[in-house]
Amino acid sequence: MSKRVLVLLAVVLAAVLVVVLAVVFRDREEHPGAVVDGQVRFQVLTPTLIRAEYAEDGEFEDRPTYNAVNRGLATTAFTTEEVDGSLVIRTDRLTLRYRQGSGRFGPDNLRVELDAGGEAVTARPTWGQPGECGLGLVCEAETMLALEGAQGVRDADGYTGPGYVADLTAPGAGVEWSQREVTAAGEHRVHLRYRADRAQELVVRAGDREQAVALEPTGGEWAEAGAVLTLPAGRTPLSLRCPDGGCDAAVDHVAVTPPGDGFPEHTGAEHAAANLGGWRRSLDYVDQPRSLPVMMYEGLLSRDGWYLLDDSGTAIANPDGTTTPRAERDGYQDGYLFGYGHDYRQGLRDLRDLTGPPVMLPRQAFGNWYSRYAAHDQDHYRDELLPAFEAAGVPLDVLVVDTDFKSPNKWNGWNWDESLFPDPDGFFRWAEEQGLRVALNIHPSIDANDPRYAEAVRTAGGELAPGECGMGGDMDCRVFDLSDPRQRQAYFDLHREFEELEPELLWWLDSCCDGSAFRPEGISPDSAFNAEYVRRAEQRGLRGFSWNRSGGGYNGYGGNQVYPAGPWAEHRYTVDTSMDTSSTWELLAFASEYTSSRGNIGMPYQSHDIGGHNYAGNPDNRLPDDLYARWVQFGAFQPLLRLHSNHGYRLPWEYPGVEEAAVRFLKLRKALLPYTYTVARQAHDTGLPMNRPLYLDHPGHPEAYEHPSQFMFGDDVLVAPVTSPGTEDVPTELWVPPGTWVDYFTGETVTGPTTTTVTSDLDTMPVFLRVGGILPTSADDTSNAREQVGDLVLDVVAGASGSFELYEDEGEGLGYRRGESARTAIRYSEEDGSVTVEPRAGSFAGAPAERTWTVRLRGVAEPTRLAVNGADAPGWEYDAESRTLTVTATSPADRELTVTTR
Repeated sequence: MSKRVLVLLAVVLAAVLVVVLAVVFRDREEHPGAVVDGQVRFQVLTPTLIRAEYAEDGEFEDRPTYNAVNRGLATTAFTTEEVDGSLVIRTDRLTLRYRQGSGRFGPDNLRVELDAGGEAVTARPTWGQPGECGLGLVCEAETMLALEGAQGVRDADGYTGPGYVADLTAPGAGVEWSQREVTAAGEHRVHLRYRADRAQELVVRAGDREQAVALEPTGGEWAEAGAVLTLPAGRTPLSLRCPDGGCDAAVDHVAVTPPGDGFPEHTGAEHAAANLGGWRRSLDYVDQPRSLPVMMYEGLLSRDGWYLLDDSGTAIANPDGTTTPRAERDGYQDGYLFGYGHDYRQGLRDLRDLTGPPVMLPRQAFGNWYSRYAAHDQDHYRDELLPAFEAAGVPLDVLVVDTDFKSPNKWNGWNWDESLFPDPDGFFRWAEEQGLRVALNIHPSIDANDPRYAEAVRTAGGELAPGECGMGGDMDCRVFDLSDPRQRQAYFDLHREFEELEPELLWWLDSCCDGSAFRPEGISPDSAFNAEYVRRAEQRGLRGFSWNRSGGGYNGYGGNQVYPAGPWAEHRYTVDTSMDTSSTWELLAFASEYTSSRGNIGMPYQSHDIGGHNYAGNPDNRLPDDLYARWVQFGAFQPLLRLHSNHGYRLPWEYPGVEEAAVRFLKLRKALLPYTYTVARQAHDTGLPMNRPLYLDHPGHPEAYEHPSQFMFGDDVLVAPVTSPGTEDVPTELWVPPGTWVDYFTGETVTGPTTTTVTSDLDTMPVFLRVGGILPTSADDTSNAREQVGDLVLDVVAGASGSFELYEDEGEGLGYRRGESARTAIRYSEEDGSVTVEPRAGSFAGAPAERTWTVRLRGVAEPTRLAVNGADAPGWEYDAESRTLTVTATSPADRELTVTTR
């Protein structure tokens, strides 16, 4: 070969290399962290989070979606190279490998390598959104559209994914999904994994074609069956349905393949089993024993350390708050690969940064709520209910008026029932004078005979469609299509007369069972509803939040569905509510787990019916004394505490035998406000939930996964709700994490990690403070949470140094977004036994100029001298039995306060 040829070859190779590098690294300047290789683009967002896009047409998406509102995260160091035909991207936490030129992402061509608790993990994500299935893939039946009463459950062994579909008893019950990637019309085999006690049939339908699938008895085990059906090319709706007589089979998962292929390998089964759960739309009428533990759809956190959030079908988010459906693109994938290993906190932080921070609730939301599904008049609230709270010394913060206030229909009327509320304006003025926030329960529909229906029709531009209106009885029910801007305006205009009377009014949106629907493509109806309520509240200058179900909703033709967008952005808008629960010991235990699991999708807040909506054991819906007392204890350490029932009894003085115990915990709820509000701000800033499952901080301990009812309330408070009957010496098994912990009520000390049994009566429950922990509480446990917190008590546990940063702001309004807030750092030094309150940093309207601090130092010897800011303290108290030192001092907020023991 001549020298000239060699030079020419070198030039050509250099040019090719330049082109390759330009392709691989183009867009780096415009999109830091972007790596483009032909039809794929990867964006390294954090060391543990990579966006992966595949676009057959080469058109990538830079607009934010409803889920992914922030991709401009801090620049992350990474390297890129080509190895044996694969594009390799490395951060200091994970390695991604994609086989170049291999087309759509799948488990065969894309993998992520990471470390999870010291074990090497290779993630092979299976792409596909809920409600759809790709050719040759195994898809979980429980994530599809449920038909005619079918539901996801998990009361058997051996299923895959989060559960399976059961209750196929009604004619037409079953599941429906969208089958994609059928490239050519022709015969295909529909496979299903099922369980059945008797021989029966299911019907597979594709358009107007159907085929019966014979199911043989399985003897309690899982088996496979299938049928061949002709499918058209492209996307096709498929369903599995019971014939006219119904059936009693259960379906675990399905797959569609060429006719000669067997059931595909379920490559995602092991990963699905490792998922720690996340959400479901509600706990409506969940009861034991069959329904508990209920099926939960997947959350972000998994014991194998990774998760794929498939965002391919999620709507585009527009600057004005509206959404635009993505164009239909079969050759497009868009997802987020989280590779946090066992750093679960980092995973939740990545989710928060990508999807936006949780909504910051008004301070008053963290007080005591009262609601009752029953007809109350305004005189009852003024002359009976509030005086009873005041007589017991229990603060009431939010008063919820349930559906009976409406006229002419109790379910969906849009006028006041004048027999109950003859003076609504006077009612609201009274509530404001008492410091109460008022919430009204509404259902998104209207009776055609309602006096305001004509107004709604004029605004909507025509008659509204007939619908079903839950428990509304005999009516001419009309529903709204809120995807239509005119109908949406008509619906929300119905709210205005109420809001004009009370600008700070809260709305309890009970979108359970009316036919009104948002039909947005790419987000769930619940998401659209909830976001709109928040937008309207913020226009009034309020901290808007929706109090509703989340993640699903009615879609115009009934049924439940796991929407592709799911609940991943709901934390920006929603206080999720579990709704109409049945009060049992089993449900009480699961409610605690449910709140913690919600944190796995980024939702820090949960509102349970404290006491449960229904109690089947008593026709008056009156609970046993011990069950009621334990519900109230549980509520004191939940994000929200809302006493509620269905025409029942949930007030302490309605249970004379346990009134004192219940009152104690409702007052403790108010006292905890400074701590609770700070933990809520931590959730807003970091994405951590308020109630944190034990595995969040202790992923390497199996016991942390085996005690799901336990949780950390913030960083320093360990809580184990009592979930078994009894009034004296009731045992609760407790896993104690590493470290030393002090019982908040008894002062007893326990060192972990260990599993132990703690006994309690109705005045106490297992609540432990971490050694070195600092728990701030209000010295006033009777005032309304609307008022600024004044004097504080600091419970400081000696034995290790520790710190806490108290967060405060005005409590309402949007000033906190402009920096109108304050933080006060509090430190304990074990070395010299000093507690230091640093000068407050920041300010806001109504911030107290000075405070009296009561320092309660636990686990210390009696000092010979005690100093406040270097001078001898005028006095202190010491309890030798509990080894607790108490001292009180007053200090301006802008000055340091130090208490030192000798």
